[in-house]
Amino acid sequence: MDGRVLVTGGAGYIGSHTVRRLLQNGYKVVVLDNLSKGHTWAVPLEVPLVIGDIADIGLVAQTIRQLGVTSVIHFAAFSLVGESMSDPRAYYSNNVAGTLRLLDAMRVTGTSCIVFSSTAAVYGEPARVPIDEDSVLHPTSVYGRTKLAIEGMLEDYAAAYGLRYISLRYFNAAGADPGGGIGEVHNPETHLIPLVLQAASGRRPFVEVFGTDYATADGTCIRDYIHVSDLADAHILALQSLDKQQKGVYNLGSSQGFSVRQIVSTAEGVVGHPIPVVESGRRSGDPAVLVASNVRARAELGWNPSMTDLEMILRTAWEWEQNRPRT
Repeated sequence: MDGRVLVTGGAGYIGSHTVRRLLQNGYKVVVLDNLSKGHTWAVPLEVPLVIGDIADIGLVAQTIRQLGVTSVIHFAAFSLVGESMSDPRAYYSNNVAGTLRLLDAMRVTGTSCIVFSSTAAVYGEPARVPIDEDSVLHPTSVYGRTKLAIEGMLEDYAAAYGLRYISLRYFNAAGADPGGGIGEVHNPETHLIPLVLQAASGRRPFVEVFGTDYATADGTCIRDYIHVSDLADAHILALQSLDKQQKGVYNLGSSQGFSVRQIVSTAEGVVGHPIPVVESGRRSGDPAVLVASNVRARAELGWNPSMTDLEMILRTAWEWEQNRPRT
């Protein structure tokens, strides 16, 4: 645990939960965030917050040197699939070019370890389910293509410059820290569980269900939901694994799938009343089923997600929805 961990995007949803977990495990942390998506209230007061961009090589190098950074966990990215299709330049500029400059700041300062926040979107339409890390990589969105490009960049930097890296391919992050104080806030919100709970709390008039004619048991899409605190734990295990391996790629999911209707029904049980739903047609590019195989992460990282019960995930999210800052 010598040196600090630089968490880029550490004021965002998954980043802030990882910062909290790092602190609980005895790590020293510094957050770099431009606050375009993140929130200052999500960063603990004892953690230095550097407001700036990963593309600013001088700022990143200065932060690494002055605060004794020895490793990086990299969350900072644009991540809206629809937006990526309408404005691809922004995504290639921010995600790919920004990460290139972050890696160059690491090179000039001799910082060689990075854990990268990748995505299941690198797989596109899966040929088989559950999806393992050897599945075909064929992203169908610009967002997924930018993340796959970064994975390639990490591979090439490892071969040429000795970079040590882990790429973590998330499925659907969900829930909020059981201790309170941080949780999911996006503007605009696009994730199903917060949308369902906002409809439950009256902040939205209804939740829209896109597609009811898929080849699934109830006709709605099935997704793999993983509690954000379990995701955060995986980042710490990945960081520790870089002491004994140069590189690795791991899926982070629960290996179980829940349909949209199951999410709504379980949420109704949690909140204690019906949730208004409007059924609409399918969205372009939505696969029927996305479920992860997490065998490799369990075997090689020793990752054992503990908050896999859907009702538990929803309860932590509902507690957050009722108490979160209205920003």
